Amino acid sequence: MGKPTGFMEYARRDRRYEPASDRVAHYKEFVLPLTDVELREQGARCMDCGIPYCHQGCPVNNIIPDWNDLVYQDDWRGAIEILHSTNNFPEFTGRICPAPCETSCTLNLDDVPVAIKTIECAIVDRAWQEGWIKPQVPARRTGKHIAVVGSGPAGMAAAQQLARGGHRVSLFEKADRIGGLLRYGIPDFKLGKTLIDRRMAQMRTEGVEFHTNAHVGVDIPVARLRGEYDAVVLAGGSEKPRDLQAPGREHAGIHFAMDFLTRNSKRVQGGFVPDDEFISAEGKHVIVIGGGDTGSDCIGTSNRHGAKSVTQIEILDKPPIHEDKGLTWPDWPNRLRTSSSQEEGCERLWNVTTKSFSGDANGRVSALEYALVRWEKGADGRWAMHEVPDSDGVLQADLVLLAMGFVHPVHEGMIEELRASAGLELDARGNVKGSTQGADAYHTSVEGVFCAGDMRRGQSLVVWAIREGRQCARAVDLWLMGCSDLPS
Repeated sequence: MGKPTGFMEYARRDRRYEPASDRVAHYKEFVLPLTDVELREQGARCMDCGIPYCHQGCPVNNIIPDWNDLVYQDDWRGAIEILHSTNNFPEFTGRICPAPCETSCTLNLDDVPVAIKTIECAIVDRAWQEGWIKPQVPARRTGKHIAVVGSGPAGMAAAQQLARGGHRVSLFEKADRIGGLLRYGIPDFKLGKTLIDRRMAQMRTEGVEFHTNAHVGVDIPVARLRGEYDAVVLAGGSEKPRDLQAPGREHAGIHFAMDFLTRNSKRVQGGFVPDDEFISAEGKHVIVIGGGDTGSDCIGTSNRHGAKSVTQIEILDKPPIHEDKGLTWPDWPNRLRTSSSQEEGCERLWNVTTKSFSGDANGRVSALEYALVRWEKGADGRWAMHEVPDSDGVLQADLVLLAMGFVHPVHEGMIEELRASAGLELDARGNVKGSTQGADAYHTSVEGVFCAGDMRRGQSLVVWAIREGRQCARAVDLWLMGCSDLPS
């Protein structure tokens, strides 16, 4: 490395946020970037650790030490070339990835990892600003035409890689705009949508055709795609939400988190959402059930609506503030994390199970009845939940948002049609199953039909979706052409 002693000379510094009182008044990004001098110092902190465990932590295998060093050397153009060699959309991951690479950083043994995510974001933002990012138009076309269904990060990555391989690519999206959950599921204050738009412009020049309001399996039969295209990639995500079966679930005012988030995002982005369909948290006591990223997004959005109170409940134990590094490093640890949305204001409760909901005379939810639980490991090694006696309680609730994750892809429509007509196989969790292992893991049981992202692996991270899309593109290219120069 260019500065072998940098990790001893410079303290870890990371991006800061606008004050919570300011940022809850708008939906714009609120992260305050580091200066170039600060970024060079952070790049210098990347130590010569011998084994870069950050590679293990990063699903797309970013070559992190190399571009950290290039930033320290003030070679930003070289840094973006290295970064783009493994990641199609670092402006997405640099904003919304939880940074497992930093967890795996050797310096994280002392809780001061290199600010990898911040450096990554700065590299790509600088590259766009300088005009270094150009379309990569292939020198020749193969004459093959591929349909990609779903325009989230997996579909976008697969489409871009295939277009760069010389194939004609048609990307189908059921919504009115491209981006999948990047567009409407992730709030604008975490990811500005102009980032998606400029990538679309790049991809369009490279040979990707975008089709919106095109719901494959509903508006467009899958059989038509299989007949008209040389290959089909399924990248529709995992969108079947986990429901909560409790008495009173039918009351008005209890919604899945994504219904709340997508309708809000459409309005923020200038789309039309009728008042009777919009879900507002203004002046309400909001309960968010689920402690993950989606739950945090509900908190941040509710605060921006002007909620009277926001309470987030989680059925699991409260994680420890500090993990035991000897047991967890370099893997992702279970420890207490506080998101920017949680910092803006909410009460967090653990070991809480929902017993039932109560409603008012108009059939709207008014309260959530709960009990406390404890988790104990049985003789078989499995954890079991036990309700704590006499621990019942009541929370006032005008709006309840279910953010308990997703169980598998939506089967109705496209998947059901493929199962009935072509014998598409699913795995035990209801995801689309790959035929074998390796590159063929992306080839489904239906000839010429491939699958990538959450639809294949289950609910996961954006960075995993990008990796899946890239590897699936290589598998398609290999199947069509007999060989492939596309990186995986």
